[in-house]
Amino acid sequence: MSVKIRLARFGAKKRPIYRIVVADSESPRDGKFLETVGTYNPLLDPVEVSFKGERVNYWIDQGAILTDTVKNLLKKEDFFATKETEL
Repeated sequence: MSVKIRLARFGAKKRPIYRIVVADSESPRDGKFLETVGTYNPLLDPVEVSFKGERVNYWIDQGAILTDTVKNLLKKEDFFATKETEL
């Protein structure tokens, strides 16, 4: 089982809100996931991103792979500034 940290779409039609979730790489985008570690709301100005840093670190240490989109969101929030090496 390969685990990824990725976005899952929620919200109404044309009003998306995304959850940052830890999920098996083979499950559907909005399907079963292991844990919710944050949210992303692209409709607000400025864009709102919130996440549980300690849980993201835990899953990265367990071998979870960040998708490119989630990696870029975390970079914008300076998540990797506290780590010695950047992913």
